[in-house]
Amino acid sequence: MSTQVYPVLNGLGFPVTRSSVWSNNIQRNVSGKRVAIALWSYPLYQWELTYNYLRAAIAFGEMQTLEGFFNKRQGRFDSWLFADPDDNAVTAQAIATGDGVKSTFQLQRTFGGATMPVLAPNVLTAAKINGVTQAGVTMTVWGSATPGMITFSAPPGNGTAITADFSYYFPCEFTDDTMSFEKFLATLWSVKSVKFQSLK
Repeated sequence: MSTQVYPVLNGLGFPVTRSSVWSNNIQRNVSGKRVAIALWSYPLYQWELTYNYLRAAIAFGEMQTLEGFFNKRQGRFDSWLFADPDDNAVTAQAIATGDGVKSTFQLQRTFGGATMPVLAPNVLTAAKINGVTQAGVTMTVWGSATPGMITFSAPPGNGTAITADFSYYFPCEFTDDTMSFEKFLATLWSVKSVKFQSLK
């Protein structure tokens, strides 16, 4: 599991596609009644990016950066981290309610009313109990045995509100083992499609 972050490069084109993907079993019995079983508790995300230009001149090296990043991951083999520019940080995010016993909690983020766990936190700005910032809070990151957990030095009291301010990545993998670059001027390249998806 790599903790390398996907590079931010000039030349990113539009549209950028982001898809939410669920897995469900839908069946109909002999009476025609619909029976639905949700197999996942939260979705995977898929992205598709295009680059109108990547500068290969030594002063920029954008084409080399993207190709090198892909090759270091060996295509789909290795995971990596992506900071979605529209979904990468929360403030006063509700995490849990204390019970006076438990001191470790899974980070999560709410987006459009839907909440899902965060497995690759970046920077924990504050962890609070009833609005009071706590010292000595530790956090696990992507690649650890239990990613995205925060641990308080003592269990938060029963009924207390646990919130956090933090930024995060999506752990991802490329969905193809091939990335194609098209040269259209002496030191300019384009990429028609870079596809990847989040991991659980």
